[in-house]
Amino acid sequence: MAKRRLLKSLGAEARGSVVVEFAFGAPILALMITGAIEFGTIMFTTTLMEGALREASRYGITGREPDASLRLARIIEIIDERTIGLIDMSKAHVDILVYPDFDKIGTGEDFIDGNGNGQYDLGETFTDSNGNGAYDKDIGAAGPGEAGQVVLYRITYDWPILTPVFNHVLGDAGTLPLTASIAVRNEPFEEGGGS
Repeated sequence: MAKRRLLKSLGAEARGSVVVEFAFGAPILALMITGAIEFGTIMFTTTLMEGALREASRYGITGREPDASLRLARIIEIIDERTIGLIDMSKAHVDILVYPDFDKIGTGEDFIDGNGNGQYDLGETFTDSNGNGAYDKDIGAAGPGEAGQVVLYRITYDWPILTPVFNHVLGDAGTLPLTASIAVRNEPFEEGGGS
């Protein structure tokens, strides 16, 4: 009888219910806030990557620095500066590739599909566009390009996902690949003199 009255009085007591409700809701709220911050940071970083490539390509198209290796180094430096430390440049993959025209971006060398499977197989005849003696799936040549050439600037970075719950939803092995790219045509600068 005493136990029944004790349980009845505890059931009628409402003073501790807020604490119990908060204990159930707080982890979910914290996870939602953390996730929102992470999504916002990912979006912000992607926007910074795109802006950094635009700024780097503006420098690259001018031919201001005639030495290709120094121009490439400055382009990487601009990308690093414009991503304000959110991208670890030692882990990022930056491609700066030269193409003959915009419609050739991402295309491979021409080949004769001997077995009709739609892809290049070892031994099939191909046009060695870049003269390296091997078939290339992408004809882009590394470098900042010469005057009037089309240049693709691309950065890929594996963003480390900070919220453990989102690892399986967002990415693979705790990272989310972020990519940005821009293609431009170099200005008609004088070779060796810049503009």
